[in-house]
Amino acid sequence: MKGTLVNAAAIIAGSGIGLALKSGIPAKYQNTIMQGMALAVGVIGLQMALKTQNILIVILGIAVGGIIGEALTIDAGLNKIGAWLSAKMEGRERSGQSNIGQGFVTASLVYCIGAMAVIGSIQDGLTGDTSTLFAKSLIDGITAVVFTSSMGLGVIFSSISVLLYQGSITLLAGFFSAVLSDSVIAELTATGGILIVGVSILMLEIKKIKLANLLPAIPAAAVIAYFWPL
Repeated sequence: MKGTLVNAAAIIAGSGIGLALKSGIPAKYQNTIMQGMALAVGVIGLQMALKTQNILIVILGIAVGGIIGEALTIDAGLNKIGAWLSAKMEGRERSGQSNIGQGFVTASLVYCIGAMAVIGSIQDGLTGDTSTLFAKSLIDGITAVVFTSSMGLGVIFSSISVLLYQGSITLLAGFFSAVLSDSVIAELTATGGILIVGVSILMLEIKKIKLANLLPAIPAAAVIAYFWPL
């Protein structure tokens, strides 16, 4: 769980810096910083995607996963949860309550509901590879500065959400590490890498993608790779 611990610490550190910048960061700087982070995310995804040893498995995994995700309407479900939480926070603000809740909810959704959180945690649990989570930690730390300067103290508490969410995935993946071969892990990683490229596209606002509906592609690719020799 080293990757998740570092991720949580990075958010806390970034939030601390953001609190020191109480006047906020000008919008033009925020936009440029976020675009730079998006490009970095794209490179990370490409590096992972190129680890595939059989692109057919990746393609099939994405196709099957997309069908499953659309059937389960994962993206719509997450959007409803986000909208419900946001409405709750707005209601509290109108009542004169603190905006700590809004910062916590917003940051938690951004840091937890994403391909990098899922894939990085799986990598950490399966192979002990923390590179994706370390990269995510740096990106989350930088964005925490931006979020905290505008939304306040609540952002720092999202580190708890990250710790619980990513830690649970890492521990669960650890249980399967003994039964998955290197080739299965390679295809799982490559499939996840393509989804991370999708995160970059979303951050750059190039195209709206129902990325959450593609998350089942990760276990789908693992299952296909497991049975592929047969």
